[in-house]
Amino acid sequence: MRKEPHHTNQNIPDRAVLVTLITDDVKRSGVDPQYSLDELVQLAETAGVEVLTTMTQQREFRDPRWFIGKGKVQELRGVIDELGATTAIFDQELSGAQVRNLEEALDVKIVDRTQLILDIFAQRAKTREGIIQVELAQLSYLLPRLSGHGKNLSRQGGGIGTRGPGESQLETDRRHIRGRISDLKRQLHEVVRSRNLHRERRKKTGAYQVALVGYTNAGKSTLLRQLTQADVYVENQLFATLDPTSRQWELPSGKEVVLTDTVGFIQNLPHDLVAAFRATLEEVNEADLILHVMDASSPMREDHMRVVEDILQQLGAGAKPQIVLYNKKDLCTPEQRQMLPHDKSHFIISAYDEGDLERIRQVVQDQLAGQTITYRIAADRGDLIALIYRMGEVLQQEIDENDLLLKVRLDRLAAEQHGYKLIDYVVK
Repeated sequence: MRKEPHHTNQNIPDRAVLVTLITDDVKRSGVDPQYSLDELVQLAETAGVEVLTTMTQQREFRDPRWFIGKGKVQELRGVIDELGATTAIFDQELSGAQVRNLEEALDVKIVDRTQLILDIFAQRAKTREGIIQVELAQLSYLLPRLSGHGKNLSRQGGGIGTRGPGESQLETDRRHIRGRISDLKRQLHEVVRSRNLHRERRKKTGAYQVALVGYTNAGKSTLLRQLTQADVYVENQLFATLDPTSRQWELPSGKEVVLTDTVGFIQNLPHDLVAAFRATLEEVNEADLILHVMDASSPMREDHMRVVEDILQQLGAGAKPQIVLYNKKDLCTPEQRQMLPHDKSHFIISAYDEGDLERIRQVVQDQLAGQTITYRIAADRGDLIALIYRMGEVLQQEIDENDLLLKVRLDRLAAEQHGYKLIDYVVK
C-alpha cells in the first residue's frame, strides 16, 4: 500500500539520488554527459541538497512513460529505499506525465534540472525585479505540468521544487495561474520601462556601458569587486550572482564608464528563465563592450564559451565588440596556460593580480576610444577647445602662430554626438 506523502521540515535538507540518461541524441550533441552530471551535483549542493549517489543509464531514446527504462526505475527504487533518499533529481527535463509516473513508482519527490535551476534562482532573488522574474519563470514552467507535481505541492516548505510561488497558488486552477502570469508580466513591463529610462539617462551623459558576461562561477563578481571596489557577494558556487549590479569604473584617463555584472550562464539554461530574465539581460544588448569572463582552469572551457556565445546570439548581442578574459590563471596547469590564445582581444588574467587589472583598464580604454585626430583651433575659441577636452584625451598640444594644434584620442560616443561641430577643424 502506498504511503501518504508527509510534510518535510525546512531544516532537514533533501537527500537525493541524481539520475542521468545518455541517449543517442545526447551523444550526437557533443555535450560530455559526465561533466553535465558533475555539474548537476554542484547545482544540487548549491540548492542545499545532500547528494547520496548518482545513477546513469544508456538507452537509444527516452522512455515516453518513465523517461528511464522500467527496469532502471525498479533499480532506482531499491537505491532510494536503501539510502533513505527523499528526492530523485534528473539531469534532463521531464514531462508532467513522466514526473507523475515516477512519483507513483518511487514515492519520492521528482525534480528535473530545469526545476533545480529555477529553485536556486528562487533562493537567490533579492530585488523586486529578480523575484518577479523567477516567479514568472517558475509558473511558466509549472503550468503545463501541474498534474505531474502532486507530491512536490503536498509538502509545504519541503526544500527544492517548492520555493517561490507557494502551494496555495500552484494548486489553484490553470486560469488563476495564467492570470498571475499576466500580472507578473505587467509588473515586469513597468520594471523594464524604469530600466530603459535609466539607460536613456546614462546615454545622455555620454557614459559608456561595459557588461561582464560568462559561464556561472567564472569569476565575474570577483572581477567587478576588484575593478570597482564594489561591495558585491562573491562565493565559489554556481549562480552566486542573480540580480545585475552596476558600478562606476574609472579608466586610466580618468574617464568613468558603467560596469555591469550579469547573471551567469549554464548549459541547458531553461528557456523560461531566459525569457523571464530578458529584461535583465538587455543590459548586455545595451553595452558598448562585452567582457567575456572564462574560467581558464576548467577542462570544459571551450564548451562554456560555446554556451555563452549561443545565449548571446539568442539575446541579439552576438555581434557586440567583445574582449575575452581567461580568468583564474593561477589555477591553470602549464599545459592549460600554453593552449590559451593571447592577442589583442584575448587576455590571460587573475582577478587578484593588480597588473592584470591595470591591463584590463587600459585595453578597455583603448577599445572604447575612437581614432586619433589632430585639430587646428584658434586660440581664442575656448568653447571648441573645451569641447575637444570633453570629447577625448588630448595626447599632445602645440602652438602654431595664433592657433592650437591638438592631437586627440577621441571618445567614440562623444565624437558621434558632437564631432560634427569640429569637422572643419581637422588637420588633413
